[in-house]
Formats: sequence, C-alpha cells, structure tokens
Amino acid sequence: MARHLITSALPYINGIKHLGNMVGSMLPADVYSRYLRQRGHDVLYICATDEHGTPAELAAKEQGLPVADFCAQAHDAQKAVYDGFALAFDYFGRSSSAQNVEITQHFARRLNENGFIEERAIRQVYSPTDGRFLPDRYVEGTCPHCGYDKARGDQCENCTRVLDPTDLINPRSAISGSTDLEVRETKHLFLLQSKLQHEVEAWVARHEDDWPQLASSIARKWLNEGLHDRAITRDLDWGVPVPADTWPELAAEGKVFYVWFDAPIEYIGATKEWADLDPANRDWKSWWYDVDADVRYTEFMAKDNVPFHTVMFPATELGVREPWKKVDYVKAFNWLTYYGGKFSTSQKRGVFTDQALEILPADYWRYFLIANAPESDDSSFTWEHFTATVNKDLADTLGNFVNRVLSFSRKRFGDEVPAGGEPGEAETKLGGQIAELLAEYESHMESLQFRKAAAALRALWSAGNSYLEEKAPWLEIKTDKDGAALTLRTAMNLIHLYAVVSEPFIPATSAAMRQAFSLDGDTASWVTADEARALTAVPAGTPFTVPPVLFAKLTDEDLEAYKERFGGEPQQ
Repeated sequence: MARHLITSALPYINGIKHLGNMVGSMLPADVYSRYLRQRGHDVLYICATDEHGTPAELAAKEQGLPVADFCAQAHDAQKAVYDGFALAFDYFGRSSSAQNVEITQHFARRLNENGFIEERAIRQVYSPTDGRFLPDRYVEGTCPHCGYDKARGDQCENCTRVLDPTDLINPRSAISGSTDLEVRETKHLFLLQSKLQHEVEAWVARHEDDWPQLASSIARKWLNEGLHDRAITRDLDWGVPVPADTWPELAAEGKVFYVWFDAPIEYIGATKEWADLDPANRDWKSWWYDVDADVRYTEFMAKDNVPFHTVMFPATELGVREPWKKVDYVKAFNWLTYYGGKFSTSQKRGVFTDQALEILPADYWRYFLIANAPESDDSSFTWEHFTATVNKDLADTLGNFVNRVLSFSRKRFGDEVPAGGEPGEAETKLGGQIAELLAEYESHMESLQFRKAAAALRALWSAGNSYLEEKAPWLEIKTDKDGAALTLRTAMNLIHLYAVVSEPFIPATSAAMRQAFSLDGDTASWVTADEARALTAVPAGTPFTVPPVLFAKLTDEDLEAYKERFGGEPQQ
C-alpha cells in the first residue's frame, strides 16, 4: 500500500485555538489520516506547535515566565486539547526543538552556498517607546490596498496581501500603541526568491491542476504578482539562531531566523523528533529525503497559510538543491465564521476548542465541523445550526437507530443477536444500497471532499432508518417472529458497519457501537462491498449490550444558554 505523509498547519503557541483553526487544518487531517490507516495504508501524521516569534516573547513576559518555560507549558496545554478532540497525531512536536534548529541552520547554509541568501542593510521600524525594533506583525496600520485599519506589517488578514511595515498608512506599535516610530538601519539575511521564480512556477504548474481551486488560485496569484526577495532574520531573543560559522557578525548581534522561515522546516524537524524517540525502528529521512515517488505528501491548511506552503517553502526547498520531499496535494480551506464574523484569538470572539470540550464531547464537534467544513466557500457557525445538526443527524438518525434496535431486541429476544429467517428481498435491496453508499463515501474520502463524505455517511445512517421503518419489527413480531428477528439481526449488522466506517468522523462513538457486541476476533478495519451487501459480520448468538445514549438531544434551554455565554451575534 502507499505511504502517506500528512501535515496540518502548525498552531501558534500563543493561546488555545478556536473552532475555525480546528476545522481549517488539524481536524480534517486527522479524519483523512484515520481513514487511510483503516484502509491499510502506511500513514505518518505530523504536527507541532509553532513557537518562535515576538508573540511568544510578549506572552511569556506578561506571565512573568522565561519564554522557553512559557512555550513548554503552552505546548502541553494545546496538546491536552487536541487529545480531547481525539486527534491521532503520530507525533506532535515543537518548532523550538534541537532537531528543528539543526535542520533550519542546514537549510540556511545550503541556500547560502547556492547563492540564494544575501546580507543586506535595511531600514526597519524602531519604537523608542518600546525600546526595540518591531517585527513586521507588531506594526499595525491601514492596508494601502484595501483600507483595512488593523492590517499587520507582514500581511493584511482582510485581503491577504503580503506587506512590509513601511507600506502601512498611519503605522503604530502593536505592543504599546505608540505612533512615535522611527526607521533605523539594521542588517538582515534575505532569501532571494526572485531568483527562484521560474523554478517555483514550473513546480506549481506540475501540481496546480490537481489541487483544489482555492489552493491553486492563491499560489498562481502570488506568482503572477512576482516573488520578492524576503528578509528571513529578525532582531529577537527567541528563535533559531543564525549560525556563527556562516554569519559570525549577525550571530554576534543575536539575529534569529524569521518564524516563517523555520516553521515549515519544523515538519521535517518534528519527524526527526519522532524518529529520535526510537531510532532503531524509525527513519525520518525515509519520509522526507529522496522519496518523491514513494511517499504521497498531503498538507492541510486554511487559506491564509496557503501562500507560504505553495510558494515560499517550495522555493526554499528548491533552493537547497537537495531532494527534499515537496507537497503533492494542498487541501486548502476557507474561513469558518461565527455568525458571519471572524473568529479571533486575539479578540476572544467565537468558541474556543477548550470551551467546546467543556460543553459537549468531542464527537459532537468533530461531526458538525467536518459536515460543514468551509471547503468551496466560507461557512458560518451558529448555535441554531449546531443544535439542529446534532439533534437531527447524531441524536435522531444515528443515536436513536442504535438505541431502539438494541433496546427492542433485548426486550423481545434477550441479550444475544437473534437468528430469525433467511434474508429476503428487503435485505438484498438494503445490502445493495449500503454497498453503493459505502462506495460513494469512499470516493469522497479519497478525493478529500469532506462535506460530501459527511453527506454520504449520513445517507448510510439514514438507510438503516428507512429499512427499519419499512420492516417495522415492532409490528412484524406480532405475526412473524422469525421475520422480526431477521430485521433486528440485519439492523445490528448495520450498527457494526456504522461503527467501522464512522470511525474517522466520530471515533469515540464508533468505539462504543463496536463494543456493544461481544464479537470474538473483531479486528475489521474496514468493510468491503461484498461484506456490505451480506451484512453478516455479527452472527446470531453474539452477546450484546445496550450502550448509554450516544448523543443527547440539545434543548431550547441549551441553545439559549450557549448564546448567552458566547453571544448570538459576532462582536463588533
């Protein structure tokens, strides 16, 4: 089977992430990874906290902690939330690791040897009030392209244009708010992306037809505007140090690499972190170095991260002149909004992942978010939509089916799967329908169409309800006890099938459904078309139990409580 390398956008270390971050990268990557593992593929899903840059320094200062200690604590806090969401990373690393330092410095040296790094004296914004040079993102002002008045000095989050701080109108310090800013001279290293333009264009051209339109259009937009040489060092205390053996003067001045230079390299660094835990059995280079035809690399990220991973990091890899693995497929997402407004970590607007888990178990959120993933356009989170989806799809269509089948069978036939008669026309029709829907579900998962996959999964659940309504075992048992037993046995086999194929979306619920049956040797990782048609995985005589309610219906009181806590409209 194929080997699949999967990464998702690195969550920044500064604060717990909101639901938009979750659905825009990590959650769909987890769903896809789980699916591929179930289908028998060799999968390595790598992620990490992105720990360098000024925000980490400032957050540590606010808490009175050394920045390394702050990052260690914040990493553990984020990892706990992701564990709560059942994200099955193979490894969740840290961009501050020694491995990332080593590989980042290697990349920089190689780029320099190949003529793609140049030292330049530049004029940079300095804040006398703050007593420091201000990194790009800590200069705020009005975007000269779209007029957004909260644009940062590295990128306008409204129109996504890449900026320099000196481009901003009415700039101010994001640290102190001071408008008393000066421009002073300092030396930095520049990655000569302009010299790599044609190579990046050729590389993108080989891939863009396979990518979602969102990813390819963003990459093409950047290339059409032309790649500019970009400073890859900063005047900070926290980051990957510029190596003294190559740039002694800059190293003596304490320069570190810009976070956007070292963060993508951390995918490789985190893989080495993973391998270093068990070097006898793990080879990190077998996933990243000279493996182009052997590994399929899929990357998940929201649209604001797409330029860096479709253009900037590929430029870096090309310039190194070594056979590092480049991404094959970029799954890009639009925004998940909160009542039409943006989720915002800095402004605490919307539902954050730790709060979500305080309210309801992870499977509620996993299903809703993937079923409404912002793939072709932005999608909006509202409590009304969330409540309706939970009640209709999870509580009624799936949860009620499981509960009434198992409860009714136990009441009328005891604690073992009843035998009943031989399958008839209704069962043959059902088996064909289930096999067809399963193939549709597989097709959408293979093509990373998550909303369509969720719809196909929902259709599989609905097929069981339609079969149950058609056969009506609560009436059938009055005149044909064997027929009712057959209906219930078939429905129990559907429950087992649902347990297997729903696992990428709702892993905890899937485990509960599977554990309802005391089935010896139940190691099935997937369901074949023939098995779907036959529906015989759970034979008569198999002991079973009725699990607790899988999904509680949300009430009007719940809805009002959620809106009162989080607001029913976006904050202005």
